[in-house]
Amino acid sequence: MTTPEAESLRVTAAAPRLPAWRAQAPVVAVIALGGAAGAAARYAALLAWPTAATGFPWTTFWINVAGCAVIGVFMVVITEVRPVHRLVRPFFGTGVLGGFTTFSTYAVDIQQLVDHGRTGTALAYLAATPLAALTAVWCAATATRRFLTGRQP
Repeated sequence: MTTPEAESLRVTAAAPRLPAWRAQAPVVAVIALGGAAGAAARYAALLAWPTAATGFPWTTFWINVAGCAVIGVFMVVITEVRPVHRLVRPFFGTGVLGGFTTFSTYAVDIQQLVDHGRTGTALAYLAATPLAALTAVWCAATATRRFLTGRQP
């Protein structure tokens, strides 16, 4: 017969764990697939609405703002409304929207504007993009919450 203290000291075997690379492989795969889709969509937008090298990069600006608004809606839906499969967030949030929004192109655009002597435009773009992107996330998340709860502003 064992005492309750002896029972609490008993060690149980843990379930075998997958190697880290096998557990992360599906996540990496869906991010890559989503990233390819998002980058293709961004490239298509840049081809459809090209911007002059010395002009304000409106296409990249609106791509970033729109992508940030979508992530605001997406995060509210998947965190507050409905649980989703564990691969949805890395596929869509990190992959598709990460590939679609393009803050690396934002940095290149700023450098090109400076190189062409358009420092004022570069500074305006430098300030406007993160301000508009953060505002888009906040507005989209707030609007989504209000819409889903039926509250009026």
